Amino acid sequence: MTGSRRTSTPEPGAPPREAHYSISQLAAEFALTTRAIRFYEDEGLLAPRRSGQSRIYGERERTRVKLILRGKRLGLALAEIREILDLYDSREGDRRQLARFIEALEHRRRQLEVQRGDIDALLDEIGAIERDCRRRLREAGPERSTPPRGRAAASRARGTGD
Repeated sequence: MTGSRRTSTPEPGAPPREAHYSISQLAAEFALTTRAIRFYEDEGLLAPRRSGQSRIYGERERTRVKLILRGKRLGLALAEIREILDLYDSREGDRRQLARFIEALEHRRRQLEVQRGDIDALLDEIGAIERDCRRRLREAGPERSTPPRGRAAASRARGTGD
């Protein structure tokens, strides 16, 4: 969402200023609630600057929100996401962060493969039960009409009607 980015025009020859965002702008860009962003802040995943009561989010926090959402989409726990983000901030650089991310992805892949096996077994069981029910239905023959119940049905049976 390019319209939500706020930048100041720098003086000629001065270094460009970093873009900054309000909590509402960041929430709108990523289709989150402001409460979700504050939650990530409370969890130590985001650290905006403060100006009085206002939070000011920079490119660092914007990138971190992207990475948090990517990690969640992959099924990573917040603790795993935090660890990966903290590695990014450390002086050890990308290599260690990438190695830890690969470990987290491998762990998640194993979890999903177990779930897929469980789902396949459950689908097989549902199929077997369904086949058994269909077989029993065929063996029962055509549906028999059951006599209606109640006072009106008894009157019709006697031929008196109501």
